[in-house]
Formats: sequence, structure tokens, C-alpha cells
Amino acid sequence: MNRLLPRLLLTPAVATLFLWMIVPLLMTLYFSVIRYNLLQPDQTGFVGLENFEYFVTDPSFTASVMNTLLLLGSVILITVLLGVAIGLLVNEPFAGRGLVRVLLISPFFVMPTVNALMWKNMMMNPIYGVLAQVWTFFGATPVDWLTDLPLLSVIIMVSWQWLPFATLIFMTALQSMDREQLEAARMDGATYGQQLRYLYIPHLGRSVAVVVMIEMIFLLSVFAEIYTTTGGGPGDASTNVAFLIFKQALLNFDAGVASAGALFAVLLANIAAIFLIRMVGKNLDK
Repeated sequence: MNRLLPRLLLTPAVATLFLWMIVPLLMTLYFSVIRYNLLQPDQTGFVGLENFEYFVTDPSFTASVMNTLLLLGSVILITVLLGVAIGLLVNEPFAGRGLVRVLLISPFFVMPTVNALMWKNMMMNPIYGVLAQVWTFFGATPVDWLTDLPLLSVIIMVSWQWLPFATLIFMTALQSMDREQLEAARMDGATYGQQLRYLYIPHLGRSVAVVVMIEMIFLLSVFAEIYTTTGGGPGDASTNVAFLIFKQALLNFDAGVASAGALFAVLLANIAAIFLIRMVGKNLDK
């Protein structure tokens, strides 16, 4: 009875959470195997895998998958490398370190849409943007970032927003390092490079795995930055899988194909999650 009562009390919460997850998934699965276009609501019926075939044979599909993978890898690489570097810099005591830490993590609380608008209008505008003024100051021709380098522009925006998260994780991890071990290494004549290789980097292994896992989960659904700035263009130059699903759902009004695309995104996320969980598990076992 003592064991049964807590389980009974947990049952409503568990059931609600289960329904919260399973009902949208089942509805997406249902719409993915029927013909359901909002412009032609009278034409419905079971179509099997036709929606999936239409989605993967879309001319934008290959480009969107490649852009998603490139965006994912680039942002993770930038945030991990710069996050470790910044974490190591602010790990040493100096005047105003607390204020610097607060300023470093503040961009993470900026909404994605606001972040995109700020970079679009204040930084990357080819006429009055900050980067255009810097280019002009050095006598160079300003770059129209969103037209000439659309995917790189999105990568910069997303990296700027996720860098504080990685930095915060690494700063917290560095605070738990054994100071006596560091002092012993310094007394034995270890250079900073040796300390970095044999002490800092191994200690940050678990934190890197956690940052990579969390960022990969969220970066698969990057949408606001693309919608607000490049609109997926020019052409498909900055279209990712999430934006391709949006185009099918709200621009083509084809809910069936969009649902098939959503299931493809779920499959992609689960494949990534399997590898990431194994990677994190290996780091936690060390």
C-alpha cells in the first residue's frame, strides 16, 4: 500500500504528459498518409506514402537537408570552440569578473526574432549597418550579407545567440576543477598548453557532450532567424528542413505533405539523439 499510493498520485501527471506527447504525434502520422490540402478540402482520402515521396522528391529537399546539417555543424563548432576559450578567459580572477559574466550570458535571453531583426537592421544592413561602416572605414565595398552570404549570415546570428549558453556551461564546469591539481601542475613546471591538454580539456569532456546534445536538439528546429531575415532564399540558399515544412504547410497549404516532412524531421532528430546519448553516456562513464 505504501508503494501503491505514490504511484497512484503520479498517474494523472504521467497520463497527461503521455497524452500531451502522443496525441500530436498520432495526428501528424494520420495527416501524413491522407490527402489534405487546405485549398481543396473536398479532396481527401488515403494516399499511403505518396506524401513522403512528394516531400523527399521536392527540388528543395536536398538543399534543405544539406543546409540543416551545415548550420548544425557550424554553430556547434563555433559555440564549443569560442565557449571553451571564453570560459578559460573569465575563469581567472580579475576586476569586474562578475559583471563580465552577466554580460556574456545576456544574449541567450534575447528572443530569436529580436536577435534576427537586430542583426538584419543594425549589423548586416549593407547601407547603414555596423559591418558596412567598418568595411567603408577600411576602404572596402560593404557586403550585402543576407543576399550574398545568406546561410553564413544565419549561422552567425544563431551562433551569437547560443554562444552564451555554451559559455555558461563551460564556466560552471571550470569552477569545479581541482585547484590543488592545477597548482601541482604549475609547480612541476607544466606550461599552459600542457595544462590545457592534460587537465582542462579532459575535465570539459562531459560539458562539451552535454552542450552538443542540447544544441543539436534545438538547432534542428531553427526557423525564426530564417523567416525574419532571408525567407529561405535567395532560392533555397538558406532553407532548412524546418523552413521547408513551413513552406509546404502555410505557403502551399498542403498539410499532408507538411506532416510527412514533420515525421522526417522527427526521424532525423531521433537518429541524432541516439548517437548523442551514446556519446554523452560514454563521457559520463569516465
